[in-house]
Amino acid sequence: MAVGLPAGTALAVYRIVQEALTNVVKHAGDGAHCQVTITVGSRGEVRIEVADDGAGNPAATDRVELRGGHGLVGMRERVMVYGGTLAAGPRPGGGFAVSARLPPGPTHCTAANWKEKTA
Repeated sequence: MAVGLPAGTALAVYRIVQEALTNVVKHAGDGAHCQVTITVGSRGEVRIEVADDGAGNPAATDRVELRGGHGLVGMRERVMVYGGTLAAGPRPGGGFAVSARLPPGPTHCTAANWKEKTA
């Protein structure tokens, strides 16, 4: 667990990185390299960056399939629970990147503001 992070936030970070790496293994192709960067700011905000240089699976470059994967959906839902943001998609020049931001503190999305954020 990351020092200074609430247990739930640390688990969310772990699971987001785990799923992003699973996607690299599944889709980046042979010989791809991947870099994971996790930054915790002085106020507790967390930034997660997972980027690969893989050629990818040509069938997976269709936007419908990219949005339809359970891994990306799961990451997005996990980030939203903490009131954060997620961006995922092909990188200019090749590869794929996942970028997640979790705000500082134990702020959680309630049912009421979840509805507002998704409307």
